[in-house]
Amino acid sequence: MKTMMRRAACALVLAAVAAPVFAQDYPTKPIKLVVPYAPGGGADSVARIVAKKVSENIGQAIVIENKGGAGSIVGTDLVAKAEPDGYTLLLGQSGPISINPAVYKSLPYDPVKDFAPVTMTTAYPYVLVVNSESPAKTLQEFVALAKSKPGTMNYGSTGVGAANHLVAELFASKAGLKMTHVPYRGTALAVGDLVAGTLNVVFGDPISVLPHIKSGKLRALAVTSLERSPVAPEVPTVAESGYPGFEALAWHGILAPAKTPPAVVKKLNAEIVKALADPATKALLVNQAMQTVGNSPEAFAAFIQKDIATWKAVAAAANVTVE
Repeated sequence: MKTMMRRAACALVLAAVAAPVFAQDYPTKPIKLVVPYAPGGGADSVARIVAKKVSENIGQAIVIENKGGAGSIVGTDLVAKAEPDGYTLLLGQSGPISINPAVYKSLPYDPVKDFAPVTMTTAYPYVLVVNSESPAKTLQEFVALAKSKPGTMNYGSTGVGAANHLVAELFASKAGLKMTHVPYRGTALAVGDLVAGTLNVVFGDPISVLPHIKSGKLRALAVTSLERSPVAPEVPTVAESGYPGFEALAWHGILAPAKTPPAVVKKLNAEIVKALADPATKALLVNQAMQTVGNSPEAFAAFIQKDIATWKAVAAAANVTVE
């Protein structure tokens, strides 16, 4: 018994010593960054831009692996079950981490228990846009118009349970509106119908709607961040347009599997935050209509828990579920 206890004690000591040494040497081989979406989208762009600079700084390749499918569940679950050694990371997003727990009855991963947040890389607000021929010139005018025609106004989203579906439901509940949801298979299709006049409103991501705003085909009434967006500083926020405290952000961030050594998480955080502060990297992300963040693991973890709670409440109130 004493021999076994001595061995156990030695093992604990060795583990305690090995963790800092491992973190000091880390990384000694290429890192895999899983993007749970197909190549070419916003998440993929963020992953490649950030990975390029971090790779240059640490002297190891960061290999992007696109694992799309099942509403981003496939790739997210892959990382949740990966070895927690810092060599398999996730480019997380509000969809798989904050929204999916709110709308799916069951998930193969737990967004809080199965991951160690490293840092939020980027964030962006949704832009509430209407057709340029809409009589509503401000958010207040749009609300008044919608209330004068209850149930007749429609809004497009990228699908049932999608982030901009819940954002629209959140705003409708705050403003006391009754609108009809029209789901699409992508932002471009919804925005296209808004431009054509088939829809009344869309909460779109900046990169999808800004070109149409600049061309005069769409009119931006508000953004969903607490502060005005640098990519559209002339557009007021929902909060300043009569709904104090209203905030709904889409975000990207790096997460590791749970039980990844804290020292490795700390080192990853430092390197990613440094990359985000690089002027050239920051400029590339701004060109994607993204705002760089780079917060601490603790701040990112707290944000995730708050974000999950927000969208669970919205989904429950609107009775939004995905089988």
